[in-house]
Amino acid sequence: MFLSVFDIFKVGVGPSSSHTMGPMTAAARFLDDLRGAAEIIPGAGRLTRLGASLHGSLALTGKGHATDRAVILGLLGYLPDTLDPDAAERLEAEVRQTRRISPPGLGTLDFDPEVDLLFDYGPPLPGHANGLILRAFDERGNPYMTQTYYSIGGGFVVTKAELERGQAASGTGLTAEKSARGYPYPFGSADEMLKMGRASGLSIAAMKRANEKIHFGATLDQRLDRICEVMDACIDRGLRMDGVLPGGLSVKRRAKAIHEQLLAERGRNQSQPHVANDWLSVYAMAVNEENAAGGRVVTSPTNGAAGVVPAVIRYYRDHCIGATHEGVRTLLLTAAAIGGLIKHNASISGAEVGCQGEVGSASAMAAAGLCAALGGSNEQVENAAEIALEHHLGMTCDPAAGLVQVPCIERNGLGAIKAVSAASIALRGDGTHFMPLDNCIETMRQTGHDMLTKYKETSLGGLAVNLPEC
Repeated sequence: MFLSVFDIFKVGVGPSSSHTMGPMTAAARFLDDLRGAAEIIPGAGRLTRLGASLHGSLALTGKGHATDRAVILGLLGYLPDTLDPDAAERLEAEVRQTRRISPPGLGTLDFDPEVDLLFDYGPPLPGHANGLILRAFDERGNPYMTQTYYSIGGGFVVTKAELERGQAASGTGLTAEKSARGYPYPFGSADEMLKMGRASGLSIAAMKRANEKIHFGATLDQRLDRICEVMDACIDRGLRMDGVLPGGLSVKRRAKAIHEQLLAERGRNQSQPHVANDWLSVYAMAVNEENAAGGRVVTSPTNGAAGVVPAVIRYYRDHCIGATHEGVRTLLLTAAAIGGLIKHNASISGAEVGCQGEVGSASAMAAAGLCAALGGSNEQVENAAEIALEHHLGMTCDPAAGLVQVPCIERNGLGAIKAVSAASIALRGDGTHFMPLDNCIETMRQTGHDMLTKYKETSLGGLAVNLPEC
């Protein structure tokens, strides 16, 4: 199994990787199919109109996740990593006003979001909880082309046929899960990862680097640094911004005020011993407030969990003794290795397994990465990931009003705190422990399978329905 670090960490926009980035990518892929003309229905006339329908979790929480806007932007030809978030609202408004859309290379087509973009609140499509169908019609209203897509978490999108073949295509155009053939360290489980590390004498980060160089060669470090730059910029913007987040819940941004308090306390040398937790939380909350506002973030491994890894990286860089630039790269590579194992053997999708697959996965990734950056052995790194994931098992995904705000913003802060604690506990030991990471990942998969649908990003249960009455 090979899943690239740049499939796990993708630059995109908020508020959701599966509900925003995925549908946008699917719509852009549909344009490619239309331009390629390979699957036009026989006998169809001239292409004149587009349509879309959202199913399952994409319908139930689509309004809160701006899924309709994402589809519109995707049909305009935009992708999550190139879209200017500040232009999104204007572009959407223009389509809603004109009821026309002009995708590159396809001319001007009819598309009225009020009529042609449907939220289907019935049963989900059979392949996945996050399904959407994109349609094109000719001048007589007859079908011109139809394609079913599934947004399977972390911004990954597959067609119905790809899902049936067990493949996964990423928004980058690379195949997300590649064949093990041709990679020097193609570990598909934590056990294989540790065995390959012992046989080669290499760290997890070094093995991951060797795999990545097959594709990216000398540009690898530059690409890793770019991911860190976007993460840093997101934290910094979140620490500067205040006001009320969009969506109707009137949730206030808090990161800026907390950060200012922390800076003032630092100047007076009056901080409590547990203040490190507050720094971790404010970094993570800054990211997820930006995500909730539709800003630019990095999936880590999802948007809903985008604050955990950046917060731990900032904590390592600015607060840990002996932190280095190379240590940050080690952290990212190691975190991506763990994220790939979780995605390959379970899921990172809240709609599939609840928030244990999002914040739980992110915390495991961050714990492993920090442990590695601080000099932990491969066995200690695996232990750190297991500790962090184990203590997120069973966590539901129940966002109020379908918005990635309550409880998601604070939950990222706590995920970062757990990650640092898990890394610290693992570093205090010798790497031997009772529960292997592979078993913990399998437990997460089973737990997600057994979890009621109303607790898996549908906003039909849990905190999403137990709201304040005032």
